[in-house]
Amino acid sequence: MADIDLSLSVAKLVEEMRKGGGPPGAAALTQLATTIAQAFKAKKEEVAILRVSPDGRMLGFVFPLKLARIGAIPLTTAHSLAAKNIRDKRGEIVNNFSVYRHPTVFEAVDLSAEEKAAPIQKIVSAPMIAEGKVAGVIQISRKGRGTDPLGPDFTPQDLAELIAVGSILGRYLATLPAMAPSTSRRKPAQP
Repeated sequence: MADIDLSLSVAKLVEEMRKGGGPPGAAALTQLATTIAQAFKAKKEEVAILRVSPDGRMLGFVFPLKLARIGAIPLTTAHSLAAKNIRDKRGEIVNNFSVYRHPTVFEAVDLSAEEKAAPIQKIVSAPMIAEGKVAGVIQISRKGRGTDPLGPDFTPQDLAELIAVGSILGRYLATLPAMAPSTSRRKPAQP
């Protein structure tokens, strides 16, 4: 993986979103997720960007867009990998995620007409840290059922690269006001 190329590409996309003013649009977020996914040999639907709510109590999806409208994850959720990343301020690789105890509500959502819901089998997850504070979490997963080809296991190099990308993206997200009016009215996901 060419980590410097990915970091530069993400920095360029973030700068374009910053110049656009206000929260990023759907097209900009989709382009960002596609760029990140390609570097990890994943699908854009396997990229998750979550942001800590202004009150610091919830994690809300920024991408995938469909999940942003569905719900949020309370940071007190005991078995959420994303919430654990926030609490510990460190990333994690889980190449056997199907046996890792976690909330599955978001995995049951069809993210597009082409991409039917499938359970996460492998995941790399990292906090997005900006000025010493965690702004959110970025995750890349490999989803599939049964004998679906899943791609390679995630490695420490993948985690290091995701942390670098998360640092760039986290600094940007930390400067934005709430992403959408619905974010404060979302119902917490049930673990």
